[in-house]
Amino acid sequence: MNTIAEHIADFLKKYPPFDNLSFQELSEIATSIRVVNLEKHKTLFQINDVLHDSFYVVASGVINLSIIADAEETLLNKCVAGDIFGLRPFFAKNNYMMTAKAREESIIYAIPIATFRPFVANNSEVLDFLLHSFATNTSNPNDMENIGGKLISDNVYYSNQQSEMQYFQLLSYNISPLKVAITSMVQEVAQQMTDSMTNGAIVSKDNYPIGIITNTDMCSKIATGRFPITTTIDRIMSSPVVTVVENISLAEAQLLMLKNNVTHLCVTKDGSDKSDIKGIISEHDLIVAQANNPGVLIKEIKRSQSPKDLKSIRDRLTNLIQKSIHKNVSISNISNIASEINLAIIKRSVELSILDLGSPPARFAWLSIGSQGRKEQLLLTDQDSILIFEDVTADKYRDVKDYFLKLGKRTTAILEKVGYEFCPNGHMASNMLWCKSLTDWTKQYNNWMNTPGENSNEISSIFFDFEIAFGEQKIEEAIENIIFNNVKNNALFFDFLGNDALRKNAPLSFFKKFIVEEVGTNKDKFDIKTRALMPLIDGARLFSLSYNLRGVNNTFMRFKQLAIIDPRNAEIYLNCSEAFLTLSKIRTLEGLKNDNSGQFVNLQELSKVDKENLKNALAPMRELEELIKNKFQLTQFS
Repeated sequence: MNTIAEHIADFLKKYPPFDNLSFQELSEIATSIRVVNLEKHKTLFQINDVLHDSFYVVASGVINLSIIADAEETLLNKCVAGDIFGLRPFFAKNNYMMTAKAREESIIYAIPIATFRPFVANNSEVLDFLLHSFATNTSNPNDMENIGGKLISDNVYYSNQQSEMQYFQLLSYNISPLKVAITSMVQEVAQQMTDSMTNGAIVSKDNYPIGIITNTDMCSKIATGRFPITTTIDRIMSSPVVTVVENISLAEAQLLMLKNNVTHLCVTKDGSDKSDIKGIISEHDLIVAQANNPGVLIKEIKRSQSPKDLKSIRDRLTNLIQKSIHKNVSISNISNIASEINLAIIKRSVELSILDLGSPPARFAWLSIGSQGRKEQLLLTDQDSILIFEDVTADKYRDVKDYFLKLGKRTTAILEKVGYEFCPNGHMASNMLWCKSLTDWTKQYNNWMNTPGENSNEISSIFFDFEIAFGEQKIEEAIENIIFNNVKNNALFFDFLGNDALRKNAPLSFFKKFIVEEVGTNKDKFDIKTRALMPLIDGARLFSLSYNLRGVNNTFMRFKQLAIIDPRNAEIYLNCSEAFLTLSKIRTLEGLKNDNSGQFVNLQELSKVDKENLKNALAPMRELEELIKNKFQLTQFS
């Protein structure tokens, strides 16, 4: 073996995933590696370039990876010695989606994918490393400290949360594939494939798959003259078939194709070749599925020009949520993705309003409050928002406020067209009560927190759950500072908030029966929002404020953090966090089924298991109630 290849093998052995391969295997790979010298600022590949036949490892120097978003070049990552990049050819057939450029003089090892593929297929650790990195788009999954040897995905969109969606994003594929008998002649099958405009057919017996035939087989085995056109299909089919279950995700399908070096997968009822054929997945289906990736949705939102555009994207999100729940993806993961997309829609609605009205006369922040402020808005519920503009001189105040009220009205009207109904309580930035200067908001929060109950019809605890959707981060921070300065030794405020949390109606009767609505359109239904979710949301907010827990608004995450801050009661908090997820899932399913907010659950339609799950999820509430009474010394409802 030559010394250069030996030197390369020695180098690779230090970094994942190569450290999972033997020196013998690495030496074999190293003999076909090309060494590329890149001068400073030289580009190796750029966005939309046709894919190379290799992926790359940095031997020395620094490579910058960047994407173009909104006409700006955004640096995604810096790759240093041992880092892998340019993996896109492994996973996709479309062109590069990023640019790789040398920041300084660099030496790169180009590893041919054809050489490396068999080592991936035979080594689950190497495959897992690629799978995990491709699916989550994190740096080196084995080494969250990023000490070196990161794996940079070329499947970049915007944030980790969006690209992890690939790991559970479901595929649409051909559910009525062309099926042919093993005794069919190649000529007949070729004609059938042409007639049905498909590039693959499943060879079946008793509706079980025994082989797959593709255009590639026709070209490589028939067109080249290796077999006559009159031969039977079993002579040229690929067998055994790679079979998968019905709800396979995009990333899983891509990796199975990679692992088995195939271009088609057969979907069967139980995922084995001994069960009924349900469909066929082609490489083309994977490329189409990538267009529904959340990152792509966010890109489309940024380019949207009308409420109609935004509505069609929001409809696709609903579809994504439904499929993800069907695939048993954790509801907290789905909430993360949904909240990013909801937030992007709100932000674009504000931008479209500004494009109509002209530039704002002062700096401002648009905050989502309530469920979207907590990143919990999976369904199309009503909109809640506030607008805070910076302080201006008295003579300008009126004109400035007029502009922002117009902005509020326009934006909430756009959001209503997208499908978010107006808030029935008027908690929106279009309401002059909730669109005002930072000084006015400071007074508002001071009043609420220091003299609670005096204007109790005005205070709503949702004003303590917010997330900036557009504007100045510093304004949001200013509001956060006012809140946390006011919670110190503020027994009166916690007394008020604690009693408010305890006042929510009990979900179960003394005899453990669900308490349902007695009158109205929702008669005999269970109000899962008011009786089950709100007590948990209120409890999590109450304890988070009292423990000075900043920057965490999500109920599930609040309970997780509280378990760390207050370990003596960790079990109660963790039970509450799980209960919250269960209840959210039941509500979301109800909402998707009835195309509404899912607030009222028809218990008659729940399965016995779901009813049991619902009842079990209500159990931690009693403990949470006791904890509130003890911590804030609340004995009775005031």
